[in-house]
This record gives sequence, structure tokens and C-alpha cells, in this order.
Amino acid sequence: MTYPISPIDGRYGERLNALAHYFSEFALMRARCEIELRYVLALDAAGIFEPLTDGEKQRIDELIHHFHPEDYAQIKAIEATTRHDVKACEMFLRQRVALENEHLIHFGLTSEDVNNLAYNILLRDYVEDVQLPQLYALIQKLCDLADEWRAAPFPTRTHGQKASPSTAGKELAVFVNRLLRYVERLQNFRFSGKLNGAVGNFSAMMAAVPEVDWLGFSEAFITSLDLDMNLCTTQIEDHDRFAEYFNLTRQINNIVADLGTDCWLYISYELFAERTTAGEVGSSTMPHKVNPINFENSEGNIAIANALLGMMSDKLCRSRMQRDLSDSTVQRNIGVALSHSFLAVSETLRGLDKLQLNSEICAAALADSPELLAEPVQTMLKLAGIADPYTLLKEYTRGRKISRQMLMDLVDSLDIPDALRVQIHALNPIDYVGDAVRICDAVIKRAANLIYQ
Repeated sequence: MTYPISPIDGRYGERLNALAHYFSEFALMRARCEIELRYVLALDAAGIFEPLTDGEKQRIDELIHHFHPEDYAQIKAIEATTRHDVKACEMFLRQRVALENEHLIHFGLTSEDVNNLAYNILLRDYVEDVQLPQLYALIQKLCDLADEWRAAPFPTRTHGQKASPSTAGKELAVFVNRLLRYVERLQNFRFSGKLNGAVGNFSAMMAAVPEVDWLGFSEAFITSLDLDMNLCTTQIEDHDRFAEYFNLTRQINNIVADLGTDCWLYISYELFAERTTAGEVGSSTMPHKVNPINFENSEGNIAIANALLGMMSDKLCRSRMQRDLSDSTVQRNIGVALSHSFLAVSETLRGLDKLQLNSEICAAALADSPELLAEPVQTMLKLAGIADPYTLLKEYTRGRKISRQMLMDLVDSLDIPDALRVQIHALNPIDYVGDAVRICDAVIKRAANLIYQ
């Protein structure tokens, strides 16, 4: 029996089965065959060679849409001899679709023409089919919680110290707002590709069939794949769009990690709690524990994903002169990095599904913190012309535990209008949340517009 080395295929394998459609060796070979065959159809549509027969077109279409494990096995058997994956793919296709003019397959191409387009269509589909829907689910879950807790008073901290109150909903809306910026960029993101021969000049194609506008042909073919054409390249596509996409994903991951850290801390302060699940164990020796393991698991997976994505962003943009092969093995690990990223968001969603607000503890914490009113009091005292009210409140409250009565006694000792005195006496930490509710509602509305547009 063979045992998986990586947890991607081992511990987490069942949860990641769907990603094999985009990142497995099988998927890459399927995409290579698709590119090769669509290229043949494009050559046929351009009328460059004798037209394909209906039977040939049918066999091509069948293989594009129905690439089977048996097909993959045949390619790998050929590769065992050729020691070249794209050449094995080309030789398989010549046998499999049996064109009368077998030279149409891979005509004038270099391996990188096929490889770069194969990787790009796989990533294109992954973003559309998996990554964006998962991020929509995360944003929707955050919006649901934000809406539920939009007006729920919530203690906050800056530098780990007590700070002015907010609402739990608005604090979650902060992460929605951050995610929306980058999800919108991801929605509009386009991968790029090249199809221009060995050193990027269409040299072999033009030598063989000079009357064809190969530049125009290439652009039409690449845009038909919903990709942008990279006009000027060496033998390889420069992968700059890969780097842009990886860094975009890294930034989304960083926001998710920041969300998880805050949730973890709020749980540790008992402002949030997690619903228990029957049968789960929090510790092998402490029966009472309910650990925030989903947020912790997400944090670890993001660390792995971002390390890989950062390395790939740097490495794949560099190649010696026309090309070297050091990018090949790196590209094969794109799926590893994105699988860890996918796991991280999945774990965050699991954690959010368990999340509860400890409203009573939040209210008690605010009631026990009248010093939080020092901010509005000193601001309001400025309206009465009190000299340097900030320093007055700082010296009275900083580093001290004061009661509400002590604070109000200070206010009453000042020469201020009675109306202002009444206004200050009406202040309460639990109500001192500013425009948090309206801000929260605005973010939720913006999220709905982006997701369901």
C-alpha cells in the first residue's frame, strides 16, 4: 500500500477531491490535450489547410469534452519512453484522433505554447468555479453575523487595552469591507497567455505558411479561451499575471488570517463563544475545553499557502534568457499552495458557523468600564471652553480604575452649562457606539450588490 506524504492527499484528501479537477497531473494533461485540439480546430476554421472531415471534428470534440483515465494512462505510458510530457501528449493525440493530416497537431508550436495556456485555463476555471464562490460564501456568512449583531454593543481594544465601544456587527463588517476590495479585483482578473513559437516570433509558422497573419491568429485563439494575449515574450509566457494573481490571493488570505486572529482573541476574552458539537473533544485531559481549532487550523494553512505563493510570485517571474526549466516543478505546486488556501477559508467558515456572541459578558464588560466615557466627555467639554479637557481627563483616568460616579463628580465640579451637564450624565458605555449600525448596514448592502450583481 502507498501512503500519501502530503496532508493535501492524505488527511485532507476527501475534502479536496474536487480540486483535483484543476490541479492534478490528470487535469494538466487533460488541459494540454484541450489546447492542442482547440488549436487544430482554429487552424481548420482559418482555412489554412485542407478542411477536417465531420468524423475528425467529431473525434476532436469528443476528446475535448470526455478525457478519460484510460486516455491519461496511455499518455503516461508514452511519456515513460519519451521522458517529455508534452511530446507524449502530442503522440497520443495523433493516435487517438487519427487525423488524415496528423501534422496539424502541434503545428509550429513549442511546448510552452501548450503548457502556459493549459495552466492558465485551469486557473481561470478554478477562480470562477471554486475560489470566488468560496469567498462569496465567506462574505455572506460574515454579513449574516454582522446583520444579526449590527446593534449589539461590543467592547473593543487598541494595543490590547480597553478602547471606545463598537458593535459586534460593525467589527465583522470591517473584514467584509476589506475582502470586498480584493474580491472585486479577483472578479475582474484575467490571466494571459502566449502562442507564438520557440522564441516568441512565430518563426516556424511564418516560414511554413507566410501568407497567414499568425499574430492575428494567435490573438483570436487566445481571446477565445477568455484569456488576454501576451504580445511580446521569450520562449515562455512571463508569468507576471501569475504573480499578480498569487499576490492577490495572498492578500485575501492575510485578511482571512486577521479575521481568524481577532475571533480567536475575542473567544479567549469570552466575548465570543463556540457552539459545542456532540462527540468532539477539546483536550485529552481537560474535559471542559472547547478549542477554537478551526481558526487555528486556518492560520496554519494560510502560513503555508502564503509562503508558497510568495515564493512562486518571485520565482516564476524570472527565467534565464529564452527559458530554463526551473519553473516547471514550481508550477506543479500551484495546486498545493491553492489547496492550503482553500482549506484555510474552509476552516474559517467552519469556525464562523460555530460562533456565538456572549451579549451579557459584552454588556457587563462595558458597564464595568466607565473610563471609556473619558473620550466623549473631554470632547464635549471642549464645546464649553474648558481649558485643555484632554489633559484633565487623562490625569483623572489614565492608569486608574474609576467608577461612573467619580467621573460624573468631576464633571459636576466644572463650570459648564446645565444642558451640557445633563447631556454628559446621559452617556453610557453601552450606548456609545457612534454610527456603527449605519456603517455596518452600508457594508452589508455593498456586499450584496457585489455578490449578486
